[in-house]
Amino acid sequence: MILCGGLGKRLRPATETVPKVLLELKPGYTILERQLFQYKSAGIDEVILLTAHLGEKIRKKFGDRHMGVELRYVQERKPMGTLNAIRLGMEEAKEDAVVSNGDVLADLNIRRMWEGWRKSGFLASIFVVRMPSPYGVIDIRGGRIVGFREKPILNYYINGGFYCMSKKILPLLQKYMVGDIERTVFPELAKRGKLGYYREDIPFWISVDTEKDLETARREYSNRTDKPWGYEKLLGVKEGRMEKILYIIAGYRTSMHYHERREEVLKVISGRGWVILKGNSKKPLRPGVKMRLRPGTVHSFVATSNLILHESSTYHPEDIVRVEDYYTFRIK
Repeated sequence: MILCGGLGKRLRPATETVPKVLLELKPGYTILERQLFQYKSAGIDEVILLTAHLGEKIRKKFGDRHMGVELRYVQERKPMGTLNAIRLGMEEAKEDAVVSNGDVLADLNIRRMWEGWRKSGFLASIFVVRMPSPYGVIDIRGGRIVGFREKPILNYYINGGFYCMSKKILPLLQKYMVGDIERTVFPELAKRGKLGYYREDIPFWISVDTEKDLETARREYSNRTDKPWGYEKLLGVKEGRMEKILYIIAGYRTSMHYHERREEVLKVISGRGWVILKGNSKKPLRPGVKMRLRPGTVHSFVATSNLILHESSTYHPEDIVRVEDYYTFRIK
């Protein structure tokens, strides 16, 4: 389920005529489409959109199916807070569900979060992220300033906007009816010892609340293409070579593929995994490892932890032949 009914007051005037979730990250790709693609990539084929403000525009744009996902709609007549929207959604779903704030962009492993929660025994779980400081920080010691840090990540955790919820919390949602779930149901579950969390270090997270947030998100997506397994970022093209960053989510892999003309030189920046070669032989990937893949080399990258690769290749951007693809939907 995706919460899509926010008024987006701090993004006006844009949100006076366009739902916040339909604001574009880049031409033809909205915030909501990013989340739908994320759900699809996690193996979720049906999503309930919890709409209110300008909800009819979402239904008109996406219909009953979009990006390979079946869509159902629950429309609030009047926005009454996240709790009421989730209550209506859980009454419609009648089963355990992943729920997300529709204005959050996060490189989150939804599949791993869900699997961990299912084993935990908690009635609900919250994705938590370390809080980015809204300001630059001054370091002091011994009566003097010793350094400056530009908006560092602080050692505090905040609600990351993704949740796993059991259908068993429906009576508690019906007890409160209105308000924000963070101030009602979640504190009560925490007191009962029934609220868990999921924590993961990810390269990008933002809640798009202001024009500045939207600008930050659009900068992130200016050179980024989301993939079922993570994303690619084009860093630049110089002297006939392309420089890219590949981010592969833990537990995912790229297609088994080769390039007819493109030669690649790769270096592991962080994380671990394998490169699987034709015949199912494999080589380990760990920080600092470098390798050259010549044209015609059939290969697939597999991430055992979140994996970041730097790729330098000859400039043949459309040169890819997939021998075996593991995903049914891709962004063109």
